[in-house]
Amino acid sequence: MSGAGAPSRLAALRAAASRIGTTLDEDTTCAELTREVAGQVGGAAAVLRLGRRAGSRYEAVVGNPALLPGLPWAEGVARGAAGTTGSALWHPVADHAGQVLCVPVVAGGRCYGALVGARDTAPFTAAEAEVLAFLTEHAASHVRHAREHDAVSAIVGKLQRALLSEPGRPHPNLDVATRYLPVGQSTLIGGDWCETVRLHFGRTLLVVGDVMGHGLEAAVDMTAYRSALRYIASADLPPHRLLRQLDALAAGEPERRPATCLIAQVDPNRGQVTFASAGHLPPAVTDERGRTSLLPVPVGPPLGTGLGGYEPATYRLDPSQTLVLFTDGLVERRGEDIDHSLGRLAGVRFRPASPVEDVLDTVLARLDARHAEDDVAVLAARLRDRGAHPDDSAP
Repeated sequence: MSGAGAPSRLAALRAAASRIGTTLDEDTTCAELTREVAGQVGGAAAVLRLGRRAGSRYEAVVGNPALLPGLPWAEGVARGAAGTTGSALWHPVADHAGQVLCVPVVAGGRCYGALVGARDTAPFTAAEAEVLAFLTEHAASHVRHAREHDAVSAIVGKLQRALLSEPGRPHPNLDVATRYLPVGQSTLIGGDWCETVRLHFGRTLLVVGDVMGHGLEAAVDMTAYRSALRYIASADLPPHRLLRQLDALAAGEPERRPATCLIAQVDPNRGQVTFASAGHLPPAVTDERGRTSLLPVPVGPPLGTGLGGYEPATYRLDPSQTLVLFTDGLVERRGEDIDHSLGRLAGVRFRPASPVEDVLDTVLARLDARHAEDDVAVLAARLRDRGAHPDDSAP
């Protein structure tokens, strides 16, 4: 290699390496590696991976697969190369007329498989072997990172599933439906939640909350708020006093993230619902004609501030109406005034007497919640005909 050509060749290698490992996806990294290898030395290139799938097969094949050696040979070389790093290995292949070069995909002392290059023209040169070894070593570090990322993601997914619990069982005098839509594809659950708590004398608490932030940390705090709510609700306090207790508990834990919360206590025997809000958006209600309106509720500080100051608001409620409680991800859009956002919700019309499941499906579709910029939690509830449940007043 001449002195004048060395810088340009090095620049070409760096450019090739920059096109490998552009994502945290192992399949993509292997495809990028074989594409660059085939472009550098011609012929066919493939990756044989170990420890990921049952059985062996060539993957990310570029070029004519007939040039590649048999799988048993390649797997034997790959497993025998576990102790080598960044070295190209020439091995004779029985009944194979072409030229074969095998480079172990090794990073951190672990062999993830092997790169196999083959061609039926001139033998591979030492310079070409160095190129393949360099590109494979670069790809190996990205394969390692991809597998570590997948392992961590699997653990996070299990933790999130453990944190995710369905709302409690309301009284049979209520029809209730809930939906939870996490933003993006990387998480199963964040800080938004819905809850129902069955009380004495036919009453039920309906709750929605939104913990600041996203991801696992917000989900952990969300679970703490839900657990505290269930415990405090056993004292059968009115909604504004429940918020006061939750606020005091959260304020006593400096690491706890603030949260907004809206509580509705539904009392079918009196035909009324009482709300209290900790920094949360107001509830909506649909009437017998399918029209939607927002119910004004005094808004106190978010939970965790220790400021208290929550006030109740009580409204009449009958079986022709449907309550809709939601988190801000349902309505808020970047660059849009919140009053306009709430106006879009108030503009939604429903078929009269739609089941609560249909109410949720309609509101999520009309507000395009599948493409929301934040997590969405929404709850719909309607009183059943009291005559259909003679034991509604039972605890």
